[in-house]
Amino acid sequence: MNSFLNLQYETVMEDLGDDYSDRVSAASFPEHTLRFRGDRLLPLINLNPQNVSDDDFIEAFGLFQGVRPFLALRYHGYQFGEYNPFLGDGRGFLYGQVRGIDGQLYDFGTKGSGRTPYSRTADGRLTLKGGVREVLAAETLHQLGVKTSRCLSLIETGEALWRGDEPSPTRSSVMVRFSLSHIRFGTFERLHYLQRPDLIRKLLDRVIEIYYSHIPPTQAKYSQFYQELVQRIAILAAQWMAAGFCHGVLNTDNMSITGESFDYGPYAFIPTYNPRFTAAYFDYGGLYCYAQQPGICKLNLERLQAPLAMVMEKSDLAAGLEQFEDYYYDEYYRLMANKLGFKTLPRPQAQELVWQTVKVLEATQIGYHGFFSELRESFSHYWRKDVNEIFKNASFILEPWETWRKLYYQLLSDFPAEEMENIKTHLQSQNPKTALLRPVIESVWEPITQEDNWQPFYDLLEKIWARK
Repeated sequence: MNSFLNLQYETVMEDLGDDYSDRVSAASFPEHTLRFRGDRLLPLINLNPQNVSDDDFIEAFGLFQGVRPFLALRYHGYQFGEYNPFLGDGRGFLYGQVRGIDGQLYDFGTKGSGRTPYSRTADGRLTLKGGVREVLAAETLHQLGVKTSRCLSLIETGEALWRGDEPSPTRSSVMVRFSLSHIRFGTFERLHYLQRPDLIRKLLDRVIEIYYSHIPPTQAKYSQFYQELVQRIAILAAQWMAAGFCHGVLNTDNMSITGESFDYGPYAFIPTYNPRFTAAYFDYGGLYCYAQQPGICKLNLERLQAPLAMVMEKSDLAAGLEQFEDYYYDEYYRLMANKLGFKTLPRPQAQELVWQTVKVLEATQIGYHGFFSELRESFSHYWRKDVNEIFKNASFILEPWETWRKLYYQLLSDFPAEEMENIKTHLQSQNPKTALLRPVIESVWEPITQEDNWQPFYDLLEKIWARK
């Protein structure tokens, strides 16, 4: 009795009909070795990890003994500013949709499961390194409080793949992503391209019904949906920026209609505060660099207005987007103040502290994650009594930090002495010592590729989960 095959799958996407997806089959693979199992997700779908075997994962997500039709979703998208009408699920499909114990509907979406009608000249496969990187990204972002998809499983599949961006031949895998939805901005853009307002309305009604169910079914529901989507995306962008995360490829087909972060390819965490830091080696102009992310998210929301304007008023769309910056900065200042130890801080003080912090981080090029980790480790109650105690024994030079130190000292002085322990505890909860920088990823990948040694990978995950 396979636990996954006996789940109560729902047919929300399937019930929309054949205008949004194609029924596909999974590829057959020569080998099936389970490399990662998302046990921390199983209780959310009412499964006890102890009752789910490795063979259950392999049968369901390697051999693909599914219980529903597999659906390759159709979509278009703006890719690096150019509209592409030849997209769609090219190496994955919607495996199934399951209701969680929290009442939310969740997707099981594959990556690397074989060719579909949208594969074009590609092989529909996922490299093992790509799968490892996505597992690490999703778990790290989740622990940092970013709204993100996660990985349910990663199975090595025994094929040799040739890639231009990895030493080849390289190993193959199939991954299952666990997320709220795989409906993208590009799903609606395709329907605008086809001039099908009827299909836009049908899809939008279903999106609101399932993922925005708190919105009442009135004439204002479309405008309320868009306003909330703007808020969700603005908050997501703030979460990325505070986490020091650069997604790398913010095309509209990589933007979820639920405001969830997903589809991690050439992502990277910034080593130092560099607004021009670019994660994707092929982003030659730095369009999706670190500092551009909020602006690109707003631009993608503006592009989404074209299909939505076929079923709602343009004035409502414009009004909804006007609030993007307010939503973004409110969340960014709050999150950064949290990283600096202050659970609550009035907006003016938070703004000043954050920009002073960013200013010195950029000027000195101290490690972005290392600074917050050292703040966590060095913080002392004495900082409230003497400004010279702040970072007294720090590994970096303090001369350019005088303005920052005086401001931080003043803010600490405004709090009662008994609040210092709470600030210390908050610093520890908000700033894990392990940062998922590129050398860290390579340090766990090398034993895998050289010795098939997966223990460093599992050890790194334990550190991420323990926030150490």
